[in-house]
Amino acid sequence: MNPLWSNIFRKKSEEDSLAYFLKTVPLFSDLKGRDFHYLESLVHTRHYDAGEIVFEEGDPGSGMYVIRNGGVKIFTRSEKREEELAILGAGDFFGETTLTAPASRAASARTLESTELIGLFRADLLELAQKYPATANRILLGVTRIVSERLQAAGQEIRRLRQAQDAAIASSSFDTEM
Repeated sequence: MNPLWSNIFRKKSEEDSLAYFLKTVPLFSDLKGRDFHYLESLVHTRHYDAGEIVFEEGDPGSGMYVIRNGGVKIFTRSEKREEELAILGAGDFFGETTLTAPASRAASARTLESTELIGLFRADLLELAQKYPATANRILLGVTRIVSERLQAAGQEIRRLRQAQDAAIASSSFDTEM
């Protein structure tokens, strides 16, 4: 076959499909075969150029994003200074806490390069719950699991920081007594 025409007639491989990509995201690990077909029909693909804002801290949140390719910086601003919270890449997701309950965004998100995001929004999840409640429940269990894991990790980090702070205070007071 002529190489010029081979790309036109090439059948898309399973690895190129959105459903295949979604299967690699830990949030969706509880889903079964047909669930991915339902999920694939719900999500929204969005393309961003480098440096574009996905959302700003304080914006109303209505769902989450999965990075299919590219990169995203999660950050907060204080007195016109940005504080980097995370750099995320393909397969990572963010904004999941606003998938189940309306809340303001706790941080901002900006693309670092040309990026493709897959959005799943609360309204779509509610529609899925009406049509396919078992699938929606599996997604919600995945969200709950991930949020719980992140909350536990945050709690451990807070304990570690408190211990470091207590040690620094104890060391400081020991130095002043001498």
